[in-house]
Amino acid sequence: MSTIFDCRDDSQLLAGMRHARQAIGRGDLIVMPTDTVYGVAADAFSPAAVQRLLDAKGRGRDQPPPVLIGSKETLAALAESVPEPVERLIEAFWPGGLTIVLPAQPSLVWDLGETLGTVAVRMPEGRVALELLAETGPLAVSSANLTGRPAAISALDAEKMLGDSVSVYLADGLSKDGIASTIVDATSLVRRGSDSETGGVRILRDGAVSREQLQEVLGDLLEPEEQGEHEHAEQAHVEEQQDADS
Repeated sequence: MSTIFDCRDDSQLLAGMRHARQAIGRGDLIVMPTDTVYGVAADAFSPAAVQRLLDAKGRGRDQPPPVLIGSKETLAALAESVPEPVERLIEAFWPGGLTIVLPAQPSLVWDLGETLGTVAVRMPEGRVALELLAETGPLAVSSANLTGRPAAISALDAEKMLGDSVSVYLADGLSKDGIASTIVDATSLVRRGSDSETGGVRILRDGAVSREQLQEVLGDLLEPEEQGEHEHAEQAHVEEQQDADS
């Protein structure tokens, strides 16, 4: 039986955080508020929990979830390297609505799905999300909805779709704006000089951070907009806007 905790109430916040930590430790799913949309979360280092997340949403392994982290420093442990332009993006937009795709650290023992050797990482805003991530470590988090349905902007929205597949729902009112994060692919910055294609940073999905804002930080390293920019179905971390990752 699922439980919803209203984190705007201090007593429920404490109880909800405790139950959420315990659920993550058991390999169960939780729903948590973020600064974009509500997300369904699992222990990123538990393959069984990540598979449970995909099953709850009705998604395949070809749509692996992004990873949310509680501090900027954690990115260095998850990514193969963090190029200087990515450091600029982090300084400008984290915590916030920007998801960055980089080559994953080869030594990591996890299974998020068919990631093609990459990881999509974001540090969200919001007290509940950051306090939880500080205690649990990195979480695999996708929008709290069934695939093909609008992303949840409240815990009740999420509960109506995900039901008892989720153990704990952390509620914190309506999402601030309900706009999913912008996703950028920065893998070519790491792979320059290898056999793979070189280039700059490419927008995979428009969202909370605008192209103009990214341009201010990256300058010429931001690749020009292409026709069909938002339809990179082959990218492991992109899905339709109506089923947007948090």
